[in-house]
Amino acid sequence: MSLRRRTVEVLVTAGLLGTAFAPPAVAGEGPGRAVPLRVATYNIHAGAGMDDVFDLDRQAAELRSLDADVIGLQEVDAHWGTRSEWRDLAAELAERLDMRVSFAPVYSLDPETPGAPRREFGVAVLSRYRIVSAENHEITRLSTQVPDPVPAPAPGFGEVVVRVKGLPVHVYVTHLDYRADPSVRTAQVADTRRIMAEDRAPGRQQVRQILLGDFNAAPSAPELAPLWRELTDAEPGGPTYPAQDPVQRIDYVAVSKDSVRVRDAAVAETLASDHRPVVADLLLRR
Repeated sequence: MSLRRRTVEVLVTAGLLGTAFAPPAVAGEGPGRAVPLRVATYNIHAGAGMDDVFDLDRQAAELRSLDADVIGLQEVDAHWGTRSEWRDLAAELAERLDMRVSFAPVYSLDPETPGAPRREFGVAVLSRYRIVSAENHEITRLSTQVPDPVPAPAPGFGEVVVRVKGLPVHVYVTHLDYRADPSVRTAQVADTRRIMAEDRAPGRQQVRQILLGDFNAAPSAPELAPLWRELTDAEPGGPTYPAQDPVQRIDYVAVSKDSVRVRDAAVAETLASDHRPVVADLLLRR
């Protein structure tokens, strides 16, 4: 794992190893100079590790070791159920990492007990930088919560705008359909491109866009091909799933071709979830 870093420390939690990352080298902040930003994406499996044991301490330690400025999370519970101890995982991780948070639920269900918080499951963005705005977009989904579902628009495609050294950056986090049939993912990619294109409307200033997520498909999958027309895959150089002896790369950092450059990217070796996180050092063009 290159990522132009040195090993600072090794975190050992319940016998699992996670490597800490050094902060990226500063590219300069003067006029006309690119601005560095470290981002990561991580499917946290509702707080459970590869051993299927819920352990948010383990995941918080892994996320801290990445030293990322912005993190996209998938499979995030908020008061969902016993599997995650009815806890709000995005809010807890944000507090532990001293980061801001935006949560975009895919599902928001009535509580089992009157007066309790709603049961929610979705994606989230954690950010060291101020979140200027946030939106939960709808894309095509095939629900796992209703019998005999049909593809239909549903929320859970999160977008935030963060301000990094004075530069606005659009960060999107997504979790595409997991089924072998690619038809829903094909529709989701079309929806994603449409939403991201709206932020690049003619007449707007240069728009810096970063897409983070679990795409549930390989980089060469035909349904993902349209994404690579406007976006650059960070290409971390290794598989991400399953975390134990991974064989597939289905987790992504992708950036707009004309306004963000990838300096380096890597897959972190950890069993704190059933996925491995991807971390990337980027340069934002002024």
